[in-house]
Amino acid sequence: MSGLVLKLAPKERVLVNGAVIENGDRRSRLSIVTPDANILRLRDAIHPEDANTPVRRVCYAAQLVLSGDVDGEDDRLKMLRRIEELSQVFTDPDSRASLAEATDAVLSDNHYRCLKALRTLLPREDRLMAVRPS
Repeated sequence: MSGLVLKLAPKERVLVNGAVIENGDRRSRLSIVTPDANILRLRDAIHPEDANTPVRRVCYAAQLVLSGDVDGEDDRLKMLRRIEELSQVFTDPDSRASLAEATDAVLSDNHYRCLKALRTLLPREDRLMAVRPS
């Protein structure tokens, strides 16, 4: 049997196709065998009030598609524009690779992969936001 295996800590919550599932008192493993299931660990989720930077806003948009709150088909063009805007700032090869992967993921309706690729930019964005001109 193949698929995604989630290892959950006690009381950890995960969103699966729009439903919040909370683990019991012990560690457990769940096997997700349905292809293309939308899954998000809630400990990794970006809360609306934390979507206050360009990368976090795009991550949050991808997260909304995963949660089922937004239709990915309807939001595709907006997400591609936001990723293109990010490419104007993140010009190093690693960032470009992450942005290219995020773009490919949006085009193939794989918003989890998009979110994963964009999350690699968060530490870089934090460093850029911390730099203040003198």
